Amino acid sequence: MAGHSKFKNIMHRKGAQDKKRSALFSKLSREITVAAKNGLPDPDMNARLRSAIIAARAQSMPNDNIQRAIKKAEGSDGDNYEEIRYEGFGPGGVSLIIETLTDNRNRTATNVRTIVSKNGGNLGASGSVSHGFDRMGLISYPAAAGDADAVFEAALEAGAEDVASSEDGHEIWTATETLHEVARALEPALGEAESAKLAWRPSTVVTVGEAEAGQLLKLIDALDDDDDVQTVWGNYEVPDEVMERLA
Repeated sequence: MAGHSKFKNIMHRKGAQDKKRSALFSKLSREITVAAKNGLPDPDMNARLRSAIIAARAQSMPNDNIQRAIKKAEGSDGDNYEEIRYEGFGPGGVSLIIETLTDNRNRTATNVRTIVSKNGGNLGASGSVSHGFDRMGLISYPAAAGDADAVFEAALEAGAEDVASSEDGHEIWTATETLHEVARALEPALGEAESAKLAWRPSTVVTVGEAEAGQLLKLIDALDDDDDVQTVWGNYEVPDEVMERLA
């Protein structure tokens, strides 16, 4: 299990999508609202909103919920969410980037710091780990979208920079400024993506052993449980045999 796709993988690993559907919908709604508020409420004219809606649909979020989240952005009395990024280190010395959307930065800072410190990690200053990552666009497709060769060819034609395919699916990496252009160009060949978003891709990867992996996954689970945390990125890789023993 690689750190750059940990949010999706953790959700699957825990088998928690049904149990956590309400919390997941809340996070997706928050992103839709922020995207609509920061641009036009039309997904055809607002690339971030379009990505947020695609991600919501991939999780079977009802259209009524999506429209309600967009409408919320139009009201002047709604919550004002702030995007805050935290950087730090987890068990085994792995680097973590924690992205949040919050209406109370003091609450979020306290919660994130407490979760990280209680689970064998520590937060660093802004920029303490992000220098070890590249800011890129990430387009995700399920394995059923096509075989590795077909996806690679489509990505190459669309102007992507890299592709990683596995039994879990396909990850298509792009430059940040061409993310939505590439995503649209892929649709005729591969259909609508599961997600298309800005991501943090580690330049080097740390392989984590069983002792550290258990604590690291517990840390990421705890962060995922926090309402304000949207995504956690890391530079770790957990070997399959270790994941099987921890499952």
